Amino acid sequence: MNKRQSRHFAIACTGMAALAFLVLTADSHRQFPELTNAENITPEVISGKDVWHDNNCINCHTLFGEGAYYAPDLTKITKLRGDAYLTAYMKNPADFYDEDTHRRLMPRQDLSDEDIANLIAFLDWVSDVDNQGWPPRPILVTGSSIPGTAMTSLQQARTPEAGEAERLPPGARPVTAADNPVALGESLFLTVMPACNACHSVAPGVSMAGPTLAGVGTRALQVIESPDYQGEARDAESFIRESITHPSAHLAPGAMYSAGGTSFMPNTYGENLTEEQISHLVAYLTSLR
Repeated sequence: MNKRQSRHFAIACTGMAALAFLVLTADSHRQFPELTNAENITPEVISGKDVWHDNNCINCHTLFGEGAYYAPDLTKITKLRGDAYLTAYMKNPADFYDEDTHRRLMPRQDLSDEDIANLIAFLDWVSDVDNQGWPPRPILVTGSSIPGTAMTSLQQARTPEAGEAERLPPGARPVTAADNPVALGESLFLTVMPACNACHSVAPGVSMAGPTLAGVGTRALQVIESPDYQGEARDAESFIRESITHPSAHLAPGAMYSAGGTSFMPNTYGENLTEEQISHLVAYLTSLR
């Protein structure tokens, strides 16, 4: 190839690359309204975006992986924490975390109730954006996980051999409708939205956004028998079911779990889960003794 041919080849390749870039850019802009749920951008969402920028939240947090990487990525935070929790947390983060224990503490912003509500509306809109799995490795809030990371690529690529499933980590164990309710409930504990393990640990003494569930099958009876219990449950199974569907029926002690008589636990499970799924969750949690 002579110089003239080389020049023509370079010009042609540059033109083709530029054309491909323009086509892909135009296609991306065509999909943006659907991917971002643009029709849901309300005045509250816009005001919340202003609150986010005015208070320099991005100096510590990230959205879609963009930010300071000093504190957790908040792209899906409203899928992991309910409005009541986020409201109380933003009013006074010190009620939830201790600087000496956790080595960092979100500064109190002294936001108004309206600003907090608008900021949550903005973050809720962000959480519904189809970010197509990006960023791949954000800094996560306590207890949350990236879908699929409970399994290695090898585990995802093949079917476990006979007897192997029992030796896999809980998040990597495949379940079918034929499995027992405890196994199905354990799978739901990790996969429902918001995921139960985003707020609760099943390890003794390990409390996160919610109290530990270690031994909840036994502690449920103790709670029912206590004079402070105001719910309607009469056994461990009905208490756990009540806690899932009506979390404010009994409030765990502690400022980080409730405020104003309302539990921070989302109250949507009773509507979003089927009776069968709730029964599976109850079976799993009851087995934690």
